[in-house]
Amino acid sequence: MKTALPVFEKFIQELRTAWAELPDLEARMKHGAKLLEALVNDESMRQAAQSWPSTEGRKNLLFYEDPDYGFAINGVVRTAGRKGSIHDHAHAWTAYGVLDGTETLERFRRVDDKSREGYAQLELESVSEGKPGKVDLVPPFDIHAEQGGPTRSAAVILRSERVAGKVLQGSYDKEHNTIRFIDGPENIPYEITG
Repeated sequence: MKTALPVFEKFIQELRTAWAELPDLEARMKHGAKLLEALVNDESMRQAAQSWPSTEGRKNLLFYEDPDYGFAINGVVRTAGRKGSIHDHAHAWTAYGVLDGTETLERFRRVDDKSREGYAQLELESVSEGKPGKVDLVPPFDIHAEQGGPTRSAAVILRSERVAGKVLQGSYDKEHNTIRFIDGPENIPYEITG
């Protein structure tokens, strides 16, 4: 019989404690990002990720959604060289931790005055390398993209809440200066076992 991976169970319990003790969402997510950093540096977690299925086609693995506090833990597995879309996560906080492989993490700034419906002009603000153990904390409405590296990569995502299927999120086309609002990726339930 398969059992949950101990390090992942510990991560969930530490998150539940943080949500119970910390006063606001930002403090919870900043602490959650530190906990996520420990998780994505764990060798047993990295080994477990070797068998995770690809999430190509706008999918996320849904590892856990807390019944009391609403935070969600997702996983993504990208193929080599995958081009990620530019997007935001609406009002939700997101901590993105690279577990295996490398990715490029891009941040954008919106420079138009937001007065024209469907129009959004972006400037690239920063590019950083996402390597195993690196966690990127993304505040609400921050515009970003993750690009695949030269090999398969896997990441764990802590969200302040699951917004996919619940709230529309911004999807941006920098080349055409457009924004549209879409559902997030499909969440596929998946159990992490060890």
